[in-house]
Amino acid sequence: MQAVFVNTLEKQLGEGRVAQGRVSIGEEQGLWHVVWEEGDKERERWYAGTSWEEMLSTFRYSVAIKLGEGYVPVLDGMLEERKPDRGMRGALSRYHCYGELHSDPELFEALRDWRRGRAIAEKKAAYVIATNRMLWMLSAYVPHQEDELLQIPGWGENKHGLYGAEVLEITRRYAQRTAFPLDWVAEALDTDTYTQWMYRQKEMKFKGELDRHQEKRRLLEGIQDGLSLAELQQSTELPRRELLERIETLEAEGYDLEALIERELAEVSQEEQQKIWQALASVGDRYLKPVLSEVYEEQELKTRQVEVLYDRLRLMRIRYRRAGQSESQAI
Repeated sequence: MQAVFVNTLEKQLGEGRVAQGRVSIGEEQGLWHVVWEEGDKERERWYAGTSWEEMLSTFRYSVAIKLGEGYVPVLDGMLEERKPDRGMRGALSRYHCYGELHSDPELFEALRDWRRGRAIAEKKAAYVIATNRMLWMLSAYVPHQEDELLQIPGWGENKHGLYGAEVLEITRRYAQRTAFPLDWVAEALDTDTYTQWMYRQKEMKFKGELDRHQEKRRLLEGIQDGLSLAELQQSTELPRRELLERIETLEAEGYDLEALIERELAEVSQEEQQKIWQALASVGDRYLKPVLSEVYEEQELKTRQVEVLYDRLRLMRIRYRRAGQSESQAI
């Protein structure tokens, strides 16, 4: 196996003892390998496969775990790790760190209940109302006054106008354990605590990347094996709409999904397919609701499964966009 990257990591164990490990990336006959070796322990094979993207995400995620455990690379730069800085970005991340580590669980749950109710009432995703990170900060700093609430990083005038009074009504029920302004936060966090929190953020980030690459691989393998949409949904455990969106993304990335589309549209008449195509041409392919209204009569929509019809529109849109792309390339 040809090694393309090797780095040594060390961890201080106390009393002058040091644990030492080595991570390496190698390639052999088209297969990428990521291996961890530590003393007399058995080698850990973190990755073996053909995908460069999945290999890199596995490497980053696994190294982030080791850094979180206290290992330090002999050669810096594997994850572009930096020592905590004192700039604006560093100050913001410290506010986030303190908020997460010192949030009041009871207040956090009260705020989450409020967010859930708001999201339902406004028919929005909960994170659009307020992210978990925002709720952690609110439940750690506990603003009681408007000027205090506006000091919470990321709150802003727009969010304040929409939800400020409701949030303050909740936070005022709880005692403030800290003071405003928040210029004390940087000194309240020791360097080791903040650094380990930063590594956990990297770990979660790279874990998300890895999950997406593995999901993509499973999806492509399922399509190649001739699975139907229903079978793909069962194997990936994705909601139907999200599955179709992933398939659209794969098509945009250049993967040939015509075999899947052909199977799924086999029972759709040529007349119906032609109507969909013409509607995409006349009303545009960005939004599907106008296409749905153009193709199907209102009475027809009452007697048919609308979600099934949307599936057909999405699959036809893939064909339509591919045809448009081919024409533009030909020109």
